[in-house]
Amino acid sequence: MPSKYETFDRSRLLIKPLAERTHDLQLDRWLALDDPAPPYSHPQLADLARRLRDARDRGAARILMMGAHVLRAGVNRHLIDMLERGAIGLVAMNGAGAVHDYEIARIGATTESVARYIKSGEFGLWRETGELNDWIREAADLSLGLGENVGRRIAESDFPHRDLSVFAAAFRLGVPVTVHVGIGYDILHEHPNCDGAALGAASYRDFLIFARGVENLEGGVMLSFGSAIMAPEVYLKALAMSRNVAHREGREIRRFTTAVFDVVPIAGDIHRELPKSDPGYYFRPHKTILARTVAEGGESYYFCGDHRATLPALRKAVIELT
Repeated sequence: MPSKYETFDRSRLLIKPLAERTHDLQLDRWLALDDPAPPYSHPQLADLARRLRDARDRGAARILMMGAHVLRAGVNRHLIDMLERGAIGLVAMNGAGAVHDYEIARIGATTESVARYIKSGEFGLWRETGELNDWIREAADLSLGLGENVGRRIAESDFPHRDLSVFAAAFRLGVPVTVHVGIGYDILHEHPNCDGAALGAASYRDFLIFARGVENLEGGVMLSFGSAIMAPEVYLKALAMSRNVAHREGREIRRFTTAVFDVVPIAGDIHRELPKSDPGYYFRPHKTILARTVAEGGESYYFCGDHRATLPALRKAVIELT
């Protein structure tokens, strides 16, 4: 039975080339490994770095979940270096992460002014970025994860700045990058060539790849950088699935480490939930990642600071252990 409701006719859209867009972030935003990063110190960074090293040595999961603005912080090279060192063994992003990674690799710039382009109805409607929709459809056709195919395509491209692509580096290293998409969240979903079925198939495969990684979290580490919704929610469901299977197989997934890096101050004991009367209760990284899921044998850390400072500081702590 067909729907009784009308849908938006995407064939009416005007799609413009990226060359006509004013980019808020240019290539000089991205730090070289030897560039000075903003200062950041925390007495527990060294302990977290040790846990990452120990997890790597025992073959346990080292997961980094992140919001797309971590890439916009200009720390791609630091993240790639941590992948190359084995400090990180799986990266999970939202859909915007693929957009920024693609644009950085292709043109050495990314990010548009929402305030400027929403007025003219141009926001998000840029021709080259829409190529990602074709890659997503290809991923579904080939039974590949969304992140896997984006990494493969960028790695095989002649994009002038593909050395900055986290997706391409991870594909080269055999490290999964999973992309967890919410329909309607990303500029790609505005484009006429967006295929919702392919998007769902490729992103759901990524969720299952992620859940498989969480199965190996006992003795491992899960990091969340700047993701208030995607990271805690995707991690929570994957952990439930993994613990369900582990219990049936006589195993446990409870002795592991979590760490949240964000700019939101947390009042009181980070290891305990705030009361529902406190607005901070609804900050999911706190109650889900730092409290509930590690309550039976795990440990957690919170690092408050700008990602342009905290991720390079974590990388430095990792290097100091080698």
